[in-house]
Amino acid sequence: MADPATPPRILAIHAHPDDLEFQCAGTLALLKQQNCLIVMATMTAGDCGSAERGPEEISAIRRSEAKASADLLGADYLCGEFSDLAFDVDSDSRRRVTELVRKARPDIVITAPPVDYMTDHEVTSRLVRDACFCAPIPNFRTHQWDPAPPLARIPHLYYVDPIEGVDWFGEAVPYDFVVDTTDTFELKLQMLACHDSQRSWLRAQHGMDEYLESCRRWSTKRGSEINTPHGEAFRQHKGHPYPTDKRLLEVLQSAVGQALRVP
Repeated sequence: MADPATPPRILAIHAHPDDLEFQCAGTLALLKQQNCLIVMATMTAGDCGSAERGPEEISAIRRSEAKASADLLGADYLCGEFSDLAFDVDSDSRRRVTELVRKARPDIVITAPPVDYMTDHEVTSRLVRDACFCAPIPNFRTHQWDPAPPLARIPHLYYVDPIEGVDWFGEAVPYDFVVDTTDTFELKLQMLACHDSQRSWLRAQHGMDEYLESCRRWSTKRGSEINTPHGEAFRQHKGHPYPTDKRLLEVLQSAVGQALRVP
C-alpha cells in the first residue's frame, strides 16, 4: 500500500490542450499546494485546431501553449502524439497510453469522462481506464524501445465533468464531490489564457468568443452547489479491481479544510 503521509503523484490526462485547464486546473493547483508531483498530459497536440494553419504548425503552437500552462502550475507536460479525431480504442493505442501512464508513475489519475460531447474525449476516457488496468501487468508489453517498468498497482482513477455537465441527451451526469477552487481560480484562468490559439479556433468554428467567461460561468455553477464562488466536480471509478478508497478527496480535504461531498 502507498504511504498515506507521502504526497501522491498525479497524472491528469485529457484529449486536447486546454481540456484540463477548463475542467480541473483549480484542483490541480490545490494538489500542487499539497506538494503533489503533477504531470499534465494531452492525447493530441491539437492538430485540427485551426482554420488557417496546417496541422504541423498549429500542433507546434499548441504544444508550446500547453507547456506554458503546465509551467505556471509547476507541472510537467507530456503529449501522446495522437492525431485529432483519428485515434480509437485498439491494441496499439492501448499500449501507447499504457506506456505514458507507466512513465508518469501516478498514484492518482484524473481523466476525461466516459460520456462527453465528442469522440476524442470518450476515447481518451476509455484508453486511460484500460491503461490504468494494464500498467501493473508485467507481461503487457508496450513495444517501446525504452519501456518504463510496470506500476506496482492500479492507480486511483477519477473523471472530470463532461462539458456543461451533461450527457448526449442533455441530462445531468452524476458526480461524487465538488472541490472548492475559489483560492486557485485566478491561476486556473491564467493557465487557460495560455491557450490563445484555441480561442481563435472556437471563434471561427463554433462562434464562441467567450473563452475565459465560459470557464468562469461553469466554475461558478459548480461552486454554487457547495455554496462557494468556484468549484470543480469529480467522479471516482469504483468498479473491480480499481481502488475504491477516497484518496483524492482525502488529499483535497487537507488543502481546503472541509469535506465537499455532495449527496
